[in-house]
Amino acid sequence: MYSDTQLLIDGVWRPSHDGRTIDVLNPATNERIGSVAHAGIADLDDALTAAEKGFRVWRAISAFERSKIMRRAAELVRTRFEAIATAMTMEQGKPLAEARMEVLSTADILDWFAEEARRTYGRVIPARAEGVSQLSLREPVGPVAAFTPWNFPMSQVVRKVAAALAAGCSIIVKASEETPASAAALAAALVEAGVPAGVLNLVFGTPAEISEHLVPHPTIRKVSFTGSVPVGKHLAALAGRHMKRVTMELGGHAPAIICDDADIEAASTLLSASKFRNAGQVCVSPTRFLVQEKVMDAFVDRFVQHARAIQVGDGLDPATRMGPVVNSRRLDALGSLIADAQQKGASVATGGSRVGNTGNFLEPTVLTGVTRDMRIMNEEPFGPVALMTSFHDLDEAVAEANRLPFGLAAYAFSRASRNVATLSAGIETGMLTINHLGLALPEVPFGGVKDSGYGSEGGLEAMEAYLTTKFVTHAALA
Repeated sequence: MYSDTQLLIDGVWRPSHDGRTIDVLNPATNERIGSVAHAGIADLDDALTAAEKGFRVWRAISAFERSKIMRRAAELVRTRFEAIATAMTMEQGKPLAEARMEVLSTADILDWFAEEARRTYGRVIPARAEGVSQLSLREPVGPVAAFTPWNFPMSQVVRKVAAALAAGCSIIVKASEETPASAAALAAALVEAGVPAGVLNLVFGTPAEISEHLVPHPTIRKVSFTGSVPVGKHLAALAGRHMKRVTMELGGHAPAIICDDADIEAASTLLSASKFRNAGQVCVSPTRFLVQEKVMDAFVDRFVQHARAIQVGDGLDPATRMGPVVNSRRLDALGSLIADAQQKGASVATGGSRVGNTGNFLEPTVLTGVTRDMRIMNEEPFGPVALMTSFHDLDEAVAEANRLPFGLAAYAFSRASRNVATLSAGIETGMLTINHLGLALPEVPFGGVKDSGYGSEGGLEAMEAYLTTKFVTHAALA
């Protein structure tokens, strides 16, 4: 059911030069289920050489042929989705139903970028003189270094890989050591679909060592990172010193604003599902619930009912609706944030405790009476904890939504068009979904502002970071 994962370098799956490995644990049991090869500097140098060679090959292949290869890979992913989803649940912990959805969405993202590969249009600019042509051409930026997290171990990888391949770039992906099999399954499908050797390389190891070696290396022309704000700022600064193009998709602390004219039943149902998806380990997870005073009690009551109804357990159990957090460190961090909030006056409306003595399970948790001096109102919890606070008027809610330096995602529920207009214009965020859950589709932009990063990993905007513009003008000679 679960296989050891090796490095993919220059089209070959192989161990590291020094034979080092890292244990992979099942977060539902904390038992070892396999291992992943640990890349060293020699392996990274091999990957860099392969990526440079692969770029020359891949950019010369027509966009039409690149598109067909990517579509074949999407079909391979779909035919293998059950086995991939099972491995994902074992290494990451999310319920099998959520893992299946992630695998299928990965195939959809491949398909979407396969079509965009054929639409990297340039343009003809009207000239001022007769006999002069002016062309704006789009070209792939070059080999890419990409760094991806464990929370969505396949769909986060494919957002970077698909955009890079569609543009004609080669790529080295440093995926998470905690969830290596999911990334390897995507890479295997692409290789089997016909991606040439060296175009896609997959490595694992010590994050700082890999980033410090790859980012400054002259072969790498673009860096893409998904992860925490502090690490993202460090990598962005490192890339900036070497004039590397960068996409950063960093953390958030998403506000969810519920106005007193909202459909409370719909809002509580949708937002609770979004909050506790993947045990709250989602960068766009709604976290600060800002509820207008008139409907505060009603909303909290319904939200708590939804939270209490969630079955927590091993993701392979069909009855499970929320799995464990990824590791014991995350469990401890959440416990510390909850304890700090309680010490400063917050009340636990439901949850707040560890589930059982095995695995990394935390009850779906709702805190009320939260205040701005609590750590959890300022630090992204990245777990199954919802924070409830009330507001009087919409200006107060918008001010709280914008108070933190984050700006990745925001949610709002209101029937009034005036409120919708105020929220749309006033909230400082890269993504805002109102009266429904409409984020992260392949065809829409996905990215943040302020400390939550810059650039997009969705929609046609995602292609821009992997393409350069070359202006060519020439005059006809007599």
